Amino acid sequence: MSKITLSGNLTFLSLADVFQLLGGNNSVGKLQIKSQYADTPGVIYFANGNPVNANSGPLRGLEAIYSMFGWTEGNFEFHQEKVEVSHLIKNKAMEVVLEALRMIDDGQIKKDSSLSSGNLPSIQNGGLNSSLPVIRKPFLESMNFLDQEKFQDGEAIVREGGYGSWVWVVLSGVVEINKKTPRGPITIAKLGEGCFIGSLASFTIKESSRSATATALGDVQLGVLDFQSVADEYASLSPDFQVVLQSLDDRLRNITSRAVYLVSNKDTPFVLSKDMNYFIKEGSSKEELFCLKKGKALLIRKTPQGHLLLNTFKRGNVFGHIPFLDVGQEPRCASVVASSDLQTNKLDIVSIQNEYDKMSGMFKSLIDTVVTCISLTNRMVYNLKMEQNKKKKKMKVT
Repeated sequence: MSKITLSGNLTFLSLADVFQLLGGNNSVGKLQIKSQYADTPGVIYFANGNPVNANSGPLRGLEAIYSMFGWTEGNFEFHQEKVEVSHLIKNKAMEVVLEALRMIDDGQIKKDSSLSSGNLPSIQNGGLNSSLPVIRKPFLESMNFLDQEKFQDGEAIVREGGYGSWVWVVLSGVVEINKKTPRGPITIAKLGEGCFIGSLASFTIKESSRSATATALGDVQLGVLDFQSVADEYASLSPDFQVVLQSLDDRLRNITSRAVYLVSNKDTPFVLSKDMNYFIKEGSSKEELFCLKKGKALLIRKTPQGHLLLNTFKRGNVFGHIPFLDVGQEPRCASVVASSDLQTNKLDIVSIQNEYDKMSGMFKSLIDTVVTCISLTNRMVYNLKMEQNKKKKKMKVT
């Protein structure tokens, strides 16, 4: 039986926002979109919060979805119902959003006459024009707040290099996350309602160093989390699960550092040395998760001009298939190469999945915010590299 659980107008809630809401709720059903610029409604089918099929006129699958990202006027309805269509699309919801926004920037998606910067915000990162969506997550009524704080437009909530262990959730408004570079600050993410400000390291290190600056865009209201209850839940996790979370925190810091480096420097091409071999190949379907004990392991991604270095793993870092997460990297979208002396522990992904299933919704949402930021920054690093390659090619021609 079908039930409408979400409806609205694309003028006020963009398709990128709708995707995030449906993804955050692991929604199952059919999203129907009507636009005055299209002869027939577009339909996108979702399973567990991710698009699995779509049609818009003669278009099918991803091609249909991308065309609908050009619609900024119209109405939508999400019908919660059983989905009985073939799963043509394997991409995660956020991955589809990021690619669609890139295609809009590049002029590959036809836009209707009312496209506005309010729906698709753009930023300049060292000459890179990259659409950056506001991340929004479902708000959990069960969250416990010690206090609520208000910030005015332009006011810093935390500053890069400062210290603190507070974790906030955005109740209203948008918070911009910036990193310093020699060429000025770059925007890493824009966090909206339901997102968290703070790192997973906050639960292991007292007064941890802030890795970025968080600034209010317009008026912002934040809820201060009951830190002790969150820390207690973290402490109750198994050592293996804690290692996974610490590794996610490291990934976000490392991929952000790569973005800063690419904005500030010309990146040298990655060359696979003779003592390094593929440990996990991009596109692999193997469901295995490893913890690095000894040796060297690197995360790389294919580009049209070769490979791009994304991360250097250290002892205790985890890589491979994390059953409940897709960070937009290995195994589907990146490779892990390792030295011949590599030693790892294989983690039990079944027990890790079971442990995740028992977590509070609040902790799951906190993890999801970190993972989404990893995916966004991963896309930024890739686009920065592509921009560098374009400039290099243009210089050779001239």
